[in-house]
Amino acid sequence: MKQYHLHNRPNRELTEKSDIDRILKEGKFAVISMCRNNEPYAVSLSYGYDSVNEILYFHCAKKGLKLDFLDANKNVCATVIKDKGYVIDECGHEYESVVFWGDMEIVNDLQDKKNGMRILLHHLEEKDSVIKDKLLKSDEFYSKMEILKLRIKQIHGKAGR
Repeated sequence: MKQYHLHNRPNRELTEKSDIDRILKEGKFAVISMCRNNEPYAVSLSYGYDSVNEILYFHCAKKGLKLDFLDANKNVCATVIKDKGYVIDECGHEYESVVFWGDMEIVNDLQDKKNGMRILLHHLEEKDSVIKDKLLKSDEFYSKMEILKLRIKQIHGKAGR
């Protein structure tokens, strides 16, 4: 995983892949930033993280603004934040975060769609019965949604107070 070193506060930088992976594994949603024709757009989406391949999977409707933006520009920037809360009377906020850049694509292959949904459900759900029920849906179930795949190209983590 390539890392950017973006800030001039190295005491806050997370450099261990295990720390960055932990934040992505524990997170439940990412804020995705997109741009088309110099017009910005940000959207929060729940995700599933494939740590082996450094890919995040998302699902969405077959039509919508995010798909219009991705059609124009597949390059995105995103963040996942582990908010540990504001520290009263100390004017501080405890957090861990990752910011990452990559290409987001619409998955067309049915098996890849099923794999993305499996990863997403295992990331978000706790009950095997819920996961199994959703994964055993017919192929028509998958044809009514889009699965998005974000391949992380570069990532930066930090923690602070």
